[in-house]
Amino acid sequence: MLSDKQIKRIQQLQTQCEDYDQIELKLNWDMLRERKDDSLDFFMWKEDELIAYLALYGFGSTAEVCGMVKPSERRNGYFSKLWSQASKVIQHNDFDKVLFNAPGTSDSAKGWLADQPCDYSFSEFHMHWNEQDLAETIDITMRESTIEDKVFEIALDAEAFSLSLADAESYYTERLSRAKERRYIIEADGSSVGKIRVTRSLDESYLSGFAITADSRGKGYGSQALQWIVKQEIPTGNTIKLDVETKNDNALKLYERVGFVHQQRQDYYEVDMGLLKARLSVCR
Repeated sequence: MLSDKQIKRIQQLQTQCEDYDQIELKLNWDMLRERKDDSLDFFMWKEDELIAYLALYGFGSTAEVCGMVKPSERRNGYFSKLWSQASKVIQHNDFDKVLFNAPGTSDSAKGWLADQPCDYSFSEFHMHWNEQDLAETIDITMRESTIEDKVFEIALDAEAFSLSLADAESYYTERLSRAKERRYIIEADGSSVGKIRVTRSLDESYLSGFAITADSRGKGYGSQALQWIVKQEIPTGNTIKLDVETKNDNALKLYERVGFVHQQRQDYYEVDMGLLKARLSVCR
């Protein structure tokens, strides 16, 4: 796991970068705090200060990349050095797909990405819930997931998020160890019709994995489930957050009806794995 010092320094660097650039970085803190080791984390130190950081996040055969450099230390090649180290780990772990994650308004990130073997893939909106009245849950029931729900959850993740069954199962297994995550099954008329996850950390409740089966969509189950989970999290005082792909109009409209508003756009760039491997071969 990451040490207390590493966690503290990452948080300090994140605050510096977000305040300077007026952005919000997606560092997946739910995953960072559950790290088994620091093999997917790359640090650049100046004495006792963290001046650059890069993290890899594994989602089955896909790796996502996020990082940052202290504003006054930029243009010194630090992030490129970290990426060089991370690239070797990516190859060692046999990831088939790699996505860079960058805040949509970050000029420094876009400038660095322009020189990398990658192309724009898609964007997500980071959304926060704003207080509003919520409806009663009348057509569904919510219960915590059990191991008996494994097949259902894997199949729904694969269908809803365009994953292979192998990746969906790998991701399911990896998430079982997350102590602060709760998984819920949405039921209607005695049958499982969907699922949603919530992770509480510090001052936020992050919703993810929200999906309704294809034959149960359009019946209001998703709206009721989302409002149920929001009402559950309100007493914590946490900011309730989620991410949604910008082109997912149906999901966007649902989240907006329940009270979620856009905070910032996150852009994803897919790495050309052929060019990446070629570069690594040249560097040997």
